[in-house]
Amino acid sequence: MGSSRLAVAHDAGGHSQELKHSSVRAFRHAPPKISPLLMRWFLAYAPYFASKHLHSVRVSGEENLPAADGLPLVIYMNHPSWWDPMIAAVLARRYFPARQHYAPIDSEALKKYKFFAKLGMFGVEAGSFASHRKFLDIGEQLLQQPNSALWVTAQGRFADPRERPLRLSSGLAHLLARIQTFAVIPAAVEYAFWEERTAEGLIRFGKPMLGNAHLAPSAWMNSLTDQLARTMDQLAADSIARNTSRFTTILSGGAGVGGVYDIWRSFKARLRGQTFHAEHGEK
Repeated sequence: MGSSRLAVAHDAGGHSQELKHSSVRAFRHAPPKISPLLMRWFLAYAPYFASKHLHSVRVSGEENLPAADGLPLVIYMNHPSWWDPMIAAVLARRYFPARQHYAPIDSEALKKYKFFAKLGMFGVEAGSFASHRKFLDIGEQLLQQPNSALWVTAQGRFADPRERPLRLSSGLAHLLARIQTFAVIPAAVEYAFWEERTAEGLIRFGKPMLGNAHLAPSAWMNSLTDQLARTMDQLAADSIARNTSRFTTILSGGAGVGGVYDIWRSFKARLRGQTFHAEHGEK
């Protein structure tokens, strides 16, 4: 597709019919009920936890976010690490504080950690037709709400960010083909070791695509795959360059080696009348 921005249907009659059709659809599965108290705690805890274990969280592509204002939002990510849901929480708190956040999660994980359901997570099972229908059912209801945000790790499995060709699960493409009005934004994620013992969490938001219910799932799949791959390639280039000016640093964590070695370095600096800097480099 030549452009990453898809046209929104402007036919008022057709739009009204679509909303009427959605309102009478019989949904088998209800979205999870979010606990406001638990969600506030989690969104506050995520940056604290990340700052304890990562050197930084850096973001580029912020200029692509305003296009989603006032629209139901889908953010779909690649899935390189265990860290991805925590990073999504950091981003949600920073960039989308007024939205209600939801995400599919592996059904077995949800059975182990049932409180995740109070954080807007709902269980799905890879390869299950019933689970596919559940994702579509819940997703369609969520994307009727202008303040909702649905976060999807679109590969459906852990995968190295350099893996090509990029392969996405088909569920998201089928969901978007059902919906009239929304914004979908790719988010590339990777974790790079630069000059410190802990990793840099790097994120790039790609160009938004706006709702078009006339696109078939296959067309959506092509667009989703192409735009996420491009965004991942751009992030990889920025990561290789190690140029911090290409990013906004939204979180800074620990630096240095830690323990006895940094205590000794700090002691020597004080003896010399110098200021101790734990960082090994300037990044």
